[in-house]
Amino acid sequence: MAYKDADCRKTPKKKKKKKTNMASLSSDEWRAICDKFTNAQNLTDVESRNDPENDLFRSKYKARELLREIYCSLKSFEAGEGDEDGGAESSEQRAAEPPVDGQREDGFGEGFSGDSPAGLRAAKLGAVEYYLGVNHVDTEELSAGQEHLMNCMKQLGRCRVTSENVSLFIHVRNQLGILWAGRDETETAQGFLETAESIYQRYMKEDGSPPTDMTEYFTSEEKLPTHQERTKRFELAYTHTMYYLAQVYQNLGETERAATYCHTTLQRQLQLNQFSPMEWALNAATLSQYYITKGRYMEGRHCLSAATVISGLAGEAPSEAVAQESETESDRREQLRQKRAEIARCWIKYCLNVLQDSKKLLEDNIGELDTDRQEELKRARRQEEEDEEKGRKSALLFGSEDTFDSIASLEEKVCCLSPLDFTEARGVFLVGQNYVKQAKEYFQMDGYVTDHIEILQDHSALFRGLAFFEEDLERRCKMHKRRVDMLEPICNDLNAQYYLLIRRQLMFELAEIYNEMMDLKLTLANRQADTQSLDNHTIKKFNSLCSASAKYFQMFLDSLCSPEGKVPEHLEEEVLRPALVARFRVARLHSRLISPLLSAQLDNLNKSLENYKYVAEYCETHPEAAAAVETELELSKEMVGLLPLKINRLKAKMATNN
Repeated sequence: MAYKDADCRKTPKKKKKKKTNMASLSSDEWRAICDKFTNAQNLTDVESRNDPENDLFRSKYKARELLREIYCSLKSFEAGEGDEDGGAESSEQRAAEPPVDGQREDGFGEGFSGDSPAGLRAAKLGAVEYYLGVNHVDTEELSAGQEHLMNCMKQLGRCRVTSENVSLFIHVRNQLGILWAGRDETETAQGFLETAESIYQRYMKEDGSPPTDMTEYFTSEEKLPTHQERTKRFELAYTHTMYYLAQVYQNLGETERAATYCHTTLQRQLQLNQFSPMEWALNAATLSQYYITKGRYMEGRHCLSAATVISGLAGEAPSEAVAQESETESDRREQLRQKRAEIARCWIKYCLNVLQDSKKLLEDNIGELDTDRQEELKRARRQEEEDEEKGRKSALLFGSEDTFDSIASLEEKVCCLSPLDFTEARGVFLVGQNYVKQAKEYFQMDGYVTDHIEILQDHSALFRGLAFFEEDLERRCKMHKRRVDMLEPICNDLNAQYYLLIRRQLMFELAEIYNEMMDLKLTLANRQADTQSLDNHTIKKFNSLCSASAKYFQMFLDSLCSPEGKVPEHLEEEVLRPALVARFRVARLHSRLISPLLSAQLDNLNKSLENYKYVAEYCETHPEAAAAVETELELSKEMVGLLPLKINRLKAKMATNN
């Protein structure tokens, strides 16, 4: 718990001591206080790293005792000097109790001036309360920490913001913001942090001079920081405000605002040269994913390029041989390889989304390339490039003199505008494929099954995105075959018990790939044939692809059944549409199989009707499912009406032949 002021007052306030201005810097008493503060800081920042596990907070407890002694000394000086300016306090003092949920007032009103004796005394006492508060929070005594931090707020509540105390005004609110955010009291944290932000902004507007750093309250004159050091420390405090606000806004669901604050934080960290390269790079790569989902590819590319360049500042990962000789080097190798692989995965998502969004722009109502739309967008490309250049000039760009050119150079290797033809799409694809290779080097099948398969699925999706732009149907078919080759072995080898959901995803995707290849082969055959008749080789290939697609759709449906093979009466929401679409596709595929045998044709039509009926009847007994498969349901109902007629004609033909 926070101790009471009375605990420190060992001498009554009777005799008037010689005035020392809170013990002058030349006095032995003040040097003793400064030494204690320096020791407390060293214990907190340096010695505590070596504390044993069975006494984890030993150094911090020692630091706390020194801070308490400093506080008591300050209070005794105050008691000795109280007669000098007690009257000023009663005439100028503002309300002492700050609101619990963040002081919305920003402290620029009435109160002691920061450079007055009373103002300096309040700042020094407040600073000790601040350091005690942080100390208690560090030792997981949150209530006591909060009490000390609020005591600091109370001291500052007597003063107006000036260069002598503005740093403390911001630091204490940052700490209270962290404290309340840790308790999931996000809006309370928001109040403290937004006030810290407004204090900084107003101070910079009205004053802007390098403010007193909190450590200066207890530093001898010869050790005072330079103006440049003061500025850097103050800007770093505000950078922390930005960082914590980014998290607060993220937790409040204000994603755009959170992204803006995160971007600003990252830029300020670079400017101040206060960052860990790999941590910074991973944060920048993560931020890129927000921009990508919003279609802001220029910003996303910039974040990823900066992440790649800054991660390089961490140096090369130690070799496997070096890592085996040292646990420290082994950990470093693991961290560097993992984080760089994660950045590579972010690049994959960037390239994939660029291709997918471009496909949406260019496809017609049957999913093919709309050449008229393509020409229209090509004509508008010059204006789009000019808009990109303007956007780049107004954007908040990362980098310093050392890294800016490297970041810009990396950006030039991949476009941020929608590719409009195969050549442009291939450029994006190749960048993505290069990062697939990098990511797979770390996320290997042995040890990272889920991650490895997700990377393969993204690789498959990259091929799908590129295939859309390929006009040569044979080459397009080969691209889809590459997808089959990378996914099919994995799907068949995976343990169904442990990786059921992943297997379902792979089954469904393989079924769709084979279906796409079947359509392409048929289109090719029809283009090449003079008549509608198909040769035996083409029919065999077509039926093979058709059967493979139906097989994987059926495997997906079988995975939904009970161990006894019973079809579920109710489909869960997450599998409702996939299951009904699979039924619809199986029905369609059976009806498309080509066979000269009437009995085989009849068998295929009956299977087709059975699956169409399932879709129609399920939606009839579960009306809420209809919205998920409107198109498929409409066609299923139509086929349920038409297929029996076709089946009866086929039966009649068979009877006549017999």
